[in-house]
Amino acid sequence: MTPSSAYSFLSHLECSRTGERYDADAVQGTSSAGAPLLARYDLERVRDTVTPRDIAGRVPDLWRYHEVLPVRDERHVVSLGEGMTPLLPMRAYGRRAGLTRLLMKDEGLVPTGTFKARGAAVGVSRAAELGVKGVAMPTNGNAGAAWALYAARAGMGSLIAMPDDAPPITMAECQIAGAELYRVDGLIGDAGKLVGAAVGERAGYQEVSTLKEPYRLEGKKTMGYEIAEQLGWRMPDVILYPTGGGVGIIGIHKALREMRELGWVEGDLPRLIAVQATGCAPIVRAFEKGARESEPFANARTVAFGITVPKALGDFLVLDAVYETGGTAIAVTDEQLLAAQAELAELEGAFICPEGAACFAALEPLRESGRIGADEEVVVLNTGTGVKYPETVRVDVPLLAKDGRIPGRG
Repeated sequence: MTPSSAYSFLSHLECSRTGERYDADAVQGTSSAGAPLLARYDLERVRDTVTPRDIAGRVPDLWRYHEVLPVRDERHVVSLGEGMTPLLPMRAYGRRAGLTRLLMKDEGLVPTGTFKARGAAVGVSRAAELGVKGVAMPTNGNAGAAWALYAARAGMGSLIAMPDDAPPITMAECQIAGAELYRVDGLIGDAGKLVGAAVGERAGYQEVSTLKEPYRLEGKKTMGYEIAEQLGWRMPDVILYPTGGGVGIIGIHKALREMRELGWVEGDLPRLIAVQATGCAPIVRAFEKGARESEPFANARTVAFGITVPKALGDFLVLDAVYETGGTAIAVTDEQLLAAQAELAELEGAFICPEGAACFAALEPLRESGRIGADEEVVVLNTGTGVKYPETVRVDVPLLAKDGRIPGRG
């Protein structure tokens, strides 16, 4: 079905466990094995059609990589200008952590304020192209907000369920976008049960829970393409990623492998490091045991709400990415990540989300243990803006009278 003047070279979908092929031009969920489906492309045709030099002249958004994205026709692209976020040197914090080449990929600058906009842009675009009338999903907050807003832009409906203690601003985003929004007394898994039951009652709706549709992952993988392009089509030594459902780290791994097959990058892949909070660290526990899958994490709770995922559907893909690249998995406490969030703001002027701060908190122990070298090039993914998490900062300042004076400092 790929047109002669292909916007996309999407070939088929593939079961991530069995390799079984599925039709990419039908609405799909998971495979018959219950595993995520992965989009595959005719990379030989991509290689013959486009080069990194061609890409350099395109509009600076994620759609510049459209040959390896799933939307067949450019007219179906639903965009708010997402992509090409900056890759910033973090020199002051790097000196603090004992690293000379520390960079931050700042996803707080995309529409909706988090990296979730990437997955929503591509997922909504492809759903609309396939005739889906509405999307439904459980969420810890930011993904639901992003999908609700992109669905509104596409003229689609949305049904969102989230834990009652999800960040209030994400509920506001869903509500103002016209989503059918529900709060659930429980965790994201409890919200998922509600969504699963509701989808069957709404004609034309698709459940788009994490990795239960194939295309959110394709939007997230563009972070990997951008990192390579921003470094002059080469790869860093290490990439740290805050890991809950794991779509981001799985997507970056997929992008790196695609680029190497295309010949756009060479050499060993960066070591991928999955960072979690000690209050919800199923991937870390599995990695420490050398396991291929994780066990459900009981009583999960952390201030880094976006990575509160007790059992991820794609946990085996996260672990594969870590193992295959010689990476590792590490957990930090809420106290450590909040301290890192404050320190980064003071040293670098960057107010980042607690999930991204978890990665910065992990740098010092990784450096001290020798798992990261002092001169290695390290990229940290900040997945959102700190202003979406005002509760992480305690504001304690004096109230001055109208006719008062600002106290002197000796």
